[in-house]
Amino acid sequence: MAEKLQAIRIEPTHWVDWSAWLGAAQGEVQSRYPQARRWVYEPLPDMAERSRQQWQAAHAAPWWKPWHKAQAPVFSQWPVPDAAWPAEGAGLLWANMTLHGALDLPGLFKAWHRMLGVGGFVMCSGLGPDTGRELRALYQAMGWGLPTIDFIDMHDLGDAMAKAGFADPVMDMEHLTLTWPDAETLLAECRTWGGNVAAGRHAGWRTPRWRARMLQALHEHLRRPDGRLGLTLEVVYGHAIKPEPRAAVAAETRVSMDDMRRMVRKAPPRP
Repeated sequence: MAEKLQAIRIEPTHWVDWSAWLGAAQGEVQSRYPQARRWVYEPLPDMAERSRQQWQAAHAAPWWKPWHKAQAPVFSQWPVPDAAWPAEGAGLLWANMTLHGALDLPGLFKAWHRMLGVGGFVMCSGLGPDTGRELRALYQAMGWGLPTIDFIDMHDLGDAMAKAGFADPVMDMEHLTLTWPDAETLLAECRTWGGNVAAGRHAGWRTPRWRARMLQALHEHLRRPDGRLGLTLEVVYGHAIKPEPRAAVAAETRVSMDDMRRMVRKAPPRP
């Protein structure tokens, strides 16, 4: 996703690193916009603390590191702190690999829209519907139910962003295949990807006997010709801009003073 920034001419002075700990994109975005102020928002307090420690460790690195002299970011959780938040909003909201962890995507997009300034842009990514198709087929064959949520399709992602008020959404996707030497290594890495918000998951603890059965099933059903276990990942990407505000046509329309000022400044001259 960082490669897509090279084609964007907008130069934000503030950018939001949404769910930064799991997104792991500080170096790429910071090197592209070295003068921009970074705002870190995490879904959980312990993740905010991990991000803070990660930045402190990087800041203590040798002087030749590109982010050594970067301004300290603001670490917080939603809602935005009114006292410190820039009045014009952020120029970029960066949310890498976060879409599949949101229980309320429409609400999340509306929150992102509020955080951005006019002309700012959002770049986001997450897992698509082909992710883990081998694992879902295995669970279905074993009668265990679905192990994951229904991941968002890139077309639905574009529709949701447009409904939240974003303009010119651009969608993209790619398929990746990850492999592991054994089932234990596969499960260990999957746990580092974040929580599973699937509502239909098994409610209680599984037994050691069930776990042994699952490991055996993974070895049998996910084994590739080279002997390694493989899973398909579909990664979807979204990019959109926050446009100039427009007053809705209605019998009564309420417009904030800030939006009114922007519309007046953008109004065409009278003939």
